[in-house]
Amino acid sequence: MKIVVLGGGLSPERDVSKKSASLIANALLSKGHEVALIDLYDGIENDDPVESFFRTGTDELFSYDIPEEEPDLDKVIADHGGRKEWLGPRVIEICKTADCVFLGLHGANGENGKTQAVLEAYDIRYTGCGYTGCVLAMDKGLSKALVAGEGYKTSKWFTIRDEDITYEEVVDRLGLPFVVKPIGCGSSCGVSIVHSKDEFDNAMNYAEKYERHLIIEQYIKGREITVSILDGKALPITEIIPHEGFYDYKNKYQAGLTTHVCPASFTEEETARAKKIAEEEFHILRMTAYGRIDMIYDGTDFWFIEANNLPGMTNTSLLPEAAAQTGITYEDLCERIAIAAGRRHA
Repeated sequence: MKIVVLGGGLSPERDVSKKSASLIANALLSKGHEVALIDLYDGIENDDPVESFFRTGTDELFSYDIPEEEPDLDKVIADHGGRKEWLGPRVIEICKTADCVFLGLHGANGENGKTQAVLEAYDIRYTGCGYTGCVLAMDKGLSKALVAGEGYKTSKWFTIRDEDITYEEVVDRLGLPFVVKPIGCGSSCGVSIVHSKDEFDNAMNYAEKYERHLIIEQYIKGREITVSILDGKALPITEIIPHEGFYDYKNKYQAGLTTHVCPASFTEEETARAKKIAEEEFHILRMTAYGRIDMIYDGTDFWFIEANNLPGMTNTSLLPEAAAQTGITYEDLCERIAIAAGRRHA
């Protein structure tokens, strides 16, 4: 197959995406495919023939390391002459020449349905959820409302957009501790757990660095788990145990800072129940192909945290680890996802 892998983009998860996309491209090259790796935001800023961006073989592989801190998007924009358009030059042109576009994107325009809708407008095959599933899963308030509306457990929450709210008002509604998040970011960008007034002020400033539309939710204490979904079916459950703090940006992407236990240690009944809940929530949110459902287990119930419609595909990511437990190698997983995109589109 002739495959364009899209990564990067103009989002706080730009660096994570570039790592995922590089590894995906390498995996597809190892399976004999013809691959072009393109940054969604950078695009192609020269007049070279489209064919020159595709490569074959494994003699020259792609490489990218994730820095410890989230990217400075203002600097990224400045480095591109101040251009704020999120879809880079010639991206659609090169995607139209491929059999499939593999979305190695995370966050913002890569995951909220915009890229998917544009590709569908041009009848371009792509991997992952359709634009409807992306919209529903990416909005943390909307996804919680839909899941709760179907009777599934999720913590108390409310959303605010460009509003002032006091610490006392939040405590009155949710108690302590509580969590502050941007409503449409992933990779724990802008996320804080708040225990005090001082932490609240810092949490609000941190979240609003990324987005003015926020979700504030009750903190549920328990075991943090994720259930990866492939072709609508749950893979082995993973328990996430950060060595310090919570599962924030640094703990997610710097090797050795978090332990992943897969398969997680649950009884057969608990395992079956968690997988069933995850599969049902996956379908409630109109997700397709593959994704993840993140939950907290408090010893009695499985509480929905959020959904991820384009999970990370780095060497520390959860979906590839879960797939490996069923005998699916990273290379086979990437090829399987690419082939499924063409089949689903047809």
